[in-house]
Amino acid sequence: MALLVQKFGGTSVADVERIQAVAARIARSREEGHDLVIVVSAMGHTTDELTGLARAISSDPPRREMDMLLATGEQVSIALLSMALHARGVPAVSMTGPQVGILTESHHGRARILDVRTERLRRLLDDGQVVVVAGFQGTSSGAAGTPEITTLGRGGSDTSAVALAAALGAEACEIYTDVPGVLTTDPRKVSDAQLMESVSCDEMLELASLGAAVLHPRAVEIARNYGVPLVVRSSWSDQPGTHLTSGSRRPIGSEGLELGKPVDAAELEQGQTVVALAHVPDRPGVAARLFEALGEAGVNVDLIVQATHEGSSNDIAFTVSDAEGERARAVCEQVLCDLGAGDEATLHSQSGMAKLSIAGAGILGRPAVAPRLFDALSRLGINLRLIATSEVKVSCLVEGERAALALRTAAEAFELSESQLRTGELSCHRDDRAVRGVALDRDLAQVVVRCVPDRPGAAATICRALADAGISANAIVQSERTHGSGDATSRDITFTLRRDDRAAAEQALQPVLRQWPGARFEEGNAIAMVSAVGAGMACTAGTAARMFRCLAEQGINIELIATSEIRTSCLVAEEQGVRALQAVHDAFGLGGTVLHQAEGTESPVEEAPV
Repeated sequence: MALLVQKFGGTSVADVERIQAVAARIARSREEGHDLVIVVSAMGHTTDELTGLARAISSDPPRREMDMLLATGEQVSIALLSMALHARGVPAVSMTGPQVGILTESHHGRARILDVRTERLRRLLDDGQVVVVAGFQGTSSGAAGTPEITTLGRGGSDTSAVALAAALGAEACEIYTDVPGVLTTDPRKVSDAQLMESVSCDEMLELASLGAAVLHPRAVEIARNYGVPLVVRSSWSDQPGTHLTSGSRRPIGSEGLELGKPVDAAELEQGQTVVALAHVPDRPGVAARLFEALGEAGVNVDLIVQATHEGSSNDIAFTVSDAEGERARAVCEQVLCDLGAGDEATLHSQSGMAKLSIAGAGILGRPAVAPRLFDALSRLGINLRLIATSEVKVSCLVEGERAALALRTAAEAFELSESQLRTGELSCHRDDRAVRGVALDRDLAQVVVRCVPDRPGAAATICRALADAGISANAIVQSERTHGSGDATSRDITFTLRRDDRAAAEQALQPVLRQWPGARFEEGNAIAMVSAVGAGMACTAGTAARMFRCLAEQGINIELIATSEIRTSCLVAEEQGVRALQAVHDAFGLGGTVLHQAEGTESPVEEAPV
């Protein structure tokens, strides 16, 4: 018999009728011969209601007491579902996170899982029991080794389910939700969003980190890291849903289930040219015109960054192979002339560069990863010419003669073996679609740090200060425009972060900025980020230009561009976010016959941190 872990969210168990429906589905799975571990969330909006009660008592309740309170929600669900299974003649036993052996850090409100002790679970399964587990919770050893109830934070039930599947070696982990599976975008904003039959964990990590709520990044990280077959299905139908591909099975290491090494590869691609345009007119259609012209000339563009500036101009930088550098420069000169950019516009290029990348799962969710790379490089005096970040990769452009040293430094910083290092032209996923899905994130703030010294270690210092405050910086873009000259040369660095982290970021950076004459912290305009994601993007020429063109045709100006091998992100004005999402989804032909959402409004990542 196959062992399956099935997770049902809050809407699936919102009332007695729905609990009975879930019990019927579980009974059918058991009749098919499966051993079952069932993970459930709290009923309906119970977590929100409990949080509201706590806030009515105290504006700042202790995190430990919040964990004690919130953990009760899932206990109601597991007991009622177990009763419903017994009523159908299915032997079942309910278990809390501590009872089932989920061990976590001692960090109340958002603990990471260290281990799952499966002995008791396996005995119950061997006895023929369906084990119904409370998601979102575990136990840690507090002071003097005393067990303490902990909660896992946002997406906790998904995380519990995939962790249990990894520890048990389950044949699959099935996440039941209120949509048919993973869709090409949010169906509440784009009515003809379509189901994806399959998607890679790397693509799903990007989409989830960008606001796609069907799965939380932590759950996808575990599936990717340990090769857990993951399926997202509808609670209301028997359709097959979406399968997430994650590679072969891998054992859980001794460092902790969720605390394994965040970086599992380093890559080096030499022979790169960076082409930089400064003081480019800031209006809709400029980026589209530039990259369409490059595509028509047969120039294959890799990384693209566009920084945000005061006034009516922007800077754009991109990389191409050295063999295409001169052709790219000639195209840019013609485009600047056609745009009437004027004498202020400048064009520079530098060949003989190399792109160094580190890859792994959930890099942006671990704020210390990027600073560790930047710190290691800066200690050797290696300057970063360009930075590109995503959920699964951090890339930077370095001087070619120092490329081998940079790769070795990255390997030492993240304890990578020779088999985890790759050099030469990076592999391309030619069989994959250029764009599989589109996401919109409206929970971001845009921040500019002005007048950062143009020397090794400056970017690392900024990222380290943010990381020490527990803040993840996203879409880090270093300006091409410089201030001053000689040893006083400086640049601006723009990045995005969660809106709730904006004040904390300013506070964390103040001691750093006081060291640099003229440096200052500024908050940009209210923005939204629209992103296209696809593993075949790097192999498909013109993808970025197509995205830029569709936004220009809607009269939507792009404030910032940041790309990786499988993601192109554009910052636009906040009020234009939904229209931008719809335009990009349509431009890549992702729509089709309207998928009608089933009854219910479940969000599988409903458990929010306190």
